[in-house]
Amino acid sequence: MFADLKNDFVFRRIFAQHPMLTAALLNELLTLEGDERIVELALLPPEQAPVVAGAKLSILDLKARDQGGRTYVVEMQLLPVKGFLNRIVYNACKAYVGQLPQARGYRQLQDVMAVSVCDFELWPAAAGPATPVPLVSRWALTEEASGTQDLRQVQYVFVELPKVPKEGLLTRAAERWAWLFKYGEQLKAVPAGLTAAQAQALELANEATFTAEEAEAYRKVEDEIEQARQLAEDAEERGEVRGEARGEARGEILGKAAGLREAMVGLREAIVDVCELLGVELTKQRRAQLDAMEWEALQALRQHLKQHRTWLT
Repeated sequence: MFADLKNDFVFRRIFAQHPMLTAALLNELLTLEGDERIVELALLPPEQAPVVAGAKLSILDLKARDQGGRTYVVEMQLLPVKGFLNRIVYNACKAYVGQLPQARGYRQLQDVMAVSVCDFELWPAAAGPATPVPLVSRWALTEEASGTQDLRQVQYVFVELPKVPKEGLLTRAAERWAWLFKYGEQLKAVPAGLTAAQAQALELANEATFTAEEAEAYRKVEDEIEQARQLAEDAEERGEVRGEARGEARGEILGKAAGLREAMVGLREAIVDVCELLGVELTKQRRAQLDAMEWEALQALRQHLKQHRTWLT
């Protein structure tokens, strides 16, 4: 039985303790070839992770630097949270500018790659552009008119696990990594067709190899993740209920306001009609009195709406 590779304890057991597996993961996710391919990788402490709400589902798992000085910031994200993309950009840019004291000059700054494995869709096919964002997507600054990509100092890679088909392993190594993250815990044996690094990573996730302490740590993280998921679902459900109640109250208030406004217009017209039938002249003074009556009613209406402004936003 294999443990969930998305579990923080398991992810660190595999990749934080085996730099060459991390190098293989990055090489295959980023399709690095030739001089770009990672040969040596030094793992760095992920000290830059900010404290954010939902931290148990938002983990800066790995930070590493390759033989050329390029930095990789790897994160596993289990649930969407507000400001997620902003935080990804923040962490990547912080890793980039953090080199400056050591580099002692802008020309010595090395590229940063932010890799995020997400157990949710960021860009669903139905709501996205005409050409859907793929399972593994790579992002860099592009000049709008020419499409030239020259500002590549900070790049982003996203792996959206819900886009992985369950039917079987995919052909590209990057897609197979995504398949293992999504469905690896359902496997009973190491399947054929994996790279050596993928097979080794899966073997390290075999619960039969866990010590009693490791098994306990794994279960504890699983419980924390489940509790966090439940809290998020409960908060979403409460938000939906409040939204429905607020919508009903807002509709009722606006309905009353419209009714009151319509009644005042009708009353003013009725008074004018009665005056014409009785031959009462509507002098400037009397018209001013009618206008004042309507103005006072409108002011009362505005005050009523102001008291209920929290329901109208």
